[in-house]
Amino acid sequence: MTKKAGVCHIKFWGVRGSVPTPGAATVRYGGNTSCVEVRADGEIIVLDAGTGIRPLGLELAREFDGAAINMTLLITHTHWDHIQGFPFFLPAYERKNTIRVLGFEGARQGLASTLAGQMESPYFPIALQQMPGNVVIEELQSFDFKIGAVHATAATVNHPGIAVGYRLATSAGTVVYMPDNEPFHEDQNGYDRERIDLQNRKVIEFIKGADVLIIDSQYDSDEYSTHIGWGHGCVDEVVRLGMLGEVKRLYLFHHDPGHDDARIDAMVEHARKLAKGSGMEVYAAKEGEEVGIADC
Repeated sequence: MTKKAGVCHIKFWGVRGSVPTPGAATVRYGGNTSCVEVRADGEIIVLDAGTGIRPLGLELAREFDGAAINMTLLITHTHWDHIQGFPFFLPAYERKNTIRVLGFEGARQGLASTLAGQMESPYFPIALQQMPGNVVIEELQSFDFKIGAVHATAATVNHPGIAVGYRLATSAGTVVYMPDNEPFHEDQNGYDRERIDLQNRKVIEFIKGADVLIIDSQYDSDEYSTHIGWGHGCVDEVVRLGMLGEVKRLYLFHHDPGHDDARIDAMVEHARKLAKGSGMEVYAAKEGEEVGIADC
């Protein structure tokens, strides 16, 4: 990643949801699952370890060229599309490197055992404990914590199991990452209007004023009507939340495995029409794309 002082750098390494989707129809937006790199205030922060973490690892090895890598990996939740790339993360196989893995998956042993489970025989030839790198797995005890000079906060999201989003406040600006989240509404069983309004206000407060919001926008409105309760976002509702939260740049994320590049183009065009006049810029996250937030 090309770095410039005083800027928060973001690079998308995996933007797809559920399952990798390689092929000619997805080549422009990419087929790797969730992984985003943030460089700010001297820290390397990686958001999720889907299959996109493999090319990230190769690039880090090239960039550091034998020097030690110290980084933090934040796991939003342990569904497979957010951890399946970790066994292929090259820096974890170098003794000089330190990889701090943080998450909220129950007890510390729970997060560690989930990451280790996908590397057990017969699924994978090398166990997590055999990785030569200094891999430190920790359960976060607070929703408010520091990564060096970066102030991080977390919030639970509406998604099956234990899942969170992260807000990273850097000296150059704020990034919010919510890769799996379904906005609350009256069609979800058991939710009364008071609870719906309360939960959505919490989301709006969490994303408030973000320079960059990377958020689950898997479905269009027609698709969402048959996927209520699956834990994923509808682009119409995501745009509404972004505008209410006065977000500067919105990145549609967690692209459906059934959506080709043309379908994502159409969703971006629709989202931009919905956001017209709000001042919020709308994009679709694209594998390999770099985004910078300039120091104010």
